Amino acid sequence: MTHSVQLLGISNAIVDVLAHVEDDFLKDIAAVPGSMTLIDKDQARELYGKMGPATEMSGGSVANTVAGFANLGGTAAYIGKVKADQLGTIFNHDMRSLGVDIRLKAAAKGAPTARSHVLITADGQRTMQTYLGACLELCLADITPTTIGTPKAMLLEGYVWDIAEGPALAEKAAEIARSNGTAVALSLSDSFCVERHRDLFANFVRDHADMIVADEEEVFALLGTNSIDEALEALQDFDKLFAVTRSEQGSVIVHKDVKIVQAASQVEELIDTTGAGDAYCAGFLFGWANDRSLEYCAKLGTYCATMVIQQLGARIEPGLLDDFESR
Repeated sequence: MTHSVQLLGISNAIVDVLAHVEDDFLKDIAAVPGSMTLIDKDQARELYGKMGPATEMSGGSVANTVAGFANLGGTAAYIGKVKADQLGTIFNHDMRSLGVDIRLKAAAKGAPTARSHVLITADGQRTMQTYLGACLELCLADITPTTIGTPKAMLLEGYVWDIAEGPALAEKAAEIARSNGTAVALSLSDSFCVERHRDLFANFVRDHADMIVADEEEVFALLGTNSIDEALEALQDFDKLFAVTRSEQGSVIVHKDVKIVQAASQVEELIDTTGAGDAYCAGFLFGWANDRSLEYCAKLGTYCATMVIQQLGARIEPGLLDDFESR
């Protein structure tokens, strides 16, 4: 089958509002450093007014991966809900400027576009204050053979399961993908998300997923293990491709009887850890979509993550693939 694009992402569509702040700023808004706190519409408006100069760009975990994938030179599409407001316009324009095919129109009614205020302190740590808004209004009706199309791979975000119709729309998307010969990939989002939906995730991995990209804490939560050795042993029971990131300890790729251990790369200056896992996922999937070896996929994913944490924001910049290939 001819694939319309290499990668389709389905996730919470969020505008990242990134700003450097002092530690006292976090104290003033009673935010725990390194935390992610959900806030309401009024709190979001008040916080935005307190922030200084900021960078605004399309965000959310899988949206970051899709954007990075496109900047590596891949063809990509995206399904996520935004409202027809200022931030929704920013989100869609930003993604389209990268060549990403936006499959849903901005909603005329409903909650405002979601935004995550990413507050970055001098040590590179991110503290997020997130208003989910319109992204939670993604629904079953948005998932059709037309919006899914025929991608080579479809990447779902774990946070989709937090949406009211999320589990149902994820299954519907997977069924359409399967009928098209599309590989189904799942990003587990965070360990707390996995704990909220562990049984549903386990069923989806067993029945629908072909690839799982996650950090080790997310994998531990999914499998009920406490160490990487226990997790790797448990993964032998799965006929799936797992890409498990381990921060400064690199990553491990497991598929059936194949295990690849990829070392981390040296970081010269840590600027912002936002989106390291998303960048790894983009690099890994780009390699996979272009039929490269798993060793290549792991190395490219690692390089993408390493470069992203040495800059502001989660965006893989154009030209990064050329830099990787030249090395």
